[in-house]
Amino acid sequence: MSTLRDLTVRYPSWPYLAPFGIFVLLMELGPHLGVGAEVHYPIRVAAASVALFLWSRGIITLRASRPAASVAVGLVVFVIWIAPDLLWPGYRSHWLFQNPVTGTLASSVPLAHRTSVWYLVWRSVGLVLLVPVIEELFWRGWLMRYLISRRFEDVPLGAWSATAFWITAVLFASEHGPFWDVGLAAGVIYNWWMIRTRNLADCIAAHAVTNACLAVYVFFYSRWEYLP
Repeated sequence: MSTLRDLTVRYPSWPYLAPFGIFVLLMELGPHLGVGAEVHYPIRVAAASVALFLWSRGIITLRASRPAASVAVGLVVFVIWIAPDLLWPGYRSHWLFQNPVTGTLASSVPLAHRTSVWYLVWRSVGLVLLVPVIEELFWRGWLMRYLISRRFEDVPLGAWSATAFWITAVLFASEHGPFWDVGLAAGVIYNWWMIRTRNLADCIAAHAVTNACLAVYVFFYSRWEYLP
């Protein structure tokens, strides 16, 4: 365990990067591992969760300062996320959203698993309980501060910098492929909420509410394209 502690002392960015990096790396390796999604996705969730426990638990707080407002922020982002497709059917078929750069609308959920309780439970756990934590650690806990100063530990959470704010929002948007437009809106709102609350737990809560609503929406209305 001392080796793990030494790693975080020597590389202060590590606790913010490792869980997210492991999750993304395993996502990219998934098609090449020779196992089905029902095995691969739980492995991703478990591996990132272990990384959180080993390296990040000392920097995570789940005590939101404005829980009710964070829930409201999460709901607003959810509405923004689904609104364009509801208001303008076929909206996302435009070349601005599906092209060689952003990719095409496709779901990582195989047809055979869309009625599998085991698989959907794991997807829900990952989407609601894990992804908001590892993404907020990376995007707003680390990157927004690192772009202000390489000695990011000296930069308080929620510190304002226009450059850091917009670079983080744009990169967050790029992560969401054909949904880059609503991803950008979400990134702007989450960044703003971090600046407003200066509390990572509030951003985690808002993000978790958004993802929980999206999970319910996907499962009840079979909008699987929302699960990349």
